[in-house]
Amino acid sequence: MRIAICDDEARGRERIQTLLEKEFDQVQTREFDSGTKLLAAVQEGYQPDILLLDIAMEGMNGMETARQIKRLSDVILIFVTGVKEQVFQAFDVGAFHYLVKPVEQERLKEVLNRAMMEVQKRQGAPKFLLIKAGGVHRRIPVEDILYVENNGRKVIVYTRTEKLEYYERMNHLEEVLGEGFYRCHRGYLVALGAVSGYDNTSITVNSGDKIYLAKQKYSEFVKLYCRFLKE
Repeated sequence: MRIAICDDEARGRERIQTLLEKEFDQVQTREFDSGTKLLAAVQEGYQPDILLLDIAMEGMNGMETARQIKRLSDVILIFVTGVKEQVFQAFDVGAFHYLVKPVEQERLKEVLNRAMMEVQKRQGAPKFLLIKAGGVHRRIPVEDILYVENNGRKVIVYTRTEKLEYYERMNHLEEVLGEGFYRCHRGYLVALGAVSGYDNTSITVNSGDKIYLAKQKYSEFVKLYCRFLKE
């Protein structure tokens, strides 16, 4: 996920960058100190998925920058402003949302999670899952994932060849992976394409592993799995 930060104040860019590093391992950020430089980068081929854009900037302000960028890119636009009254202008250029300075960590996290979901809807199901496990950033093909197990503040991703444990919320991962996966139990998320069999209490995946199927989820799982097979 590519995120551009455009603010003519270094302190504003640094604050957002720090918050992003705390909350999101799976993003690539790029900073710009003017709308002119951002526009030039986009014209040269840079395509961010999400743009965090200050409204009140010297030179080309945020509103004009947004109008120019929108002609070239289908970026998810989130305005950042120090004056709340300015947000009413934001929606004239198709802004997804806005953040008020000083940007709060939980608010940024909430708005970006929603924006990322919108990006994924536009792009379709992700082909790769970007994770940080054992201090190493990894790109895991989604088609290789069999199931995911919740483990407190971490998740364990079981693939065809290995298992990877890292810090992530199960609810967020469920949103990221999308319709090809089903939350069959509060502690498990299964890839429908990896299911080799099931009964009323468990699901068997291609590796032979069995995972729990919650009683109240059985009927819904059967319907979704049958629909998946037809498609």
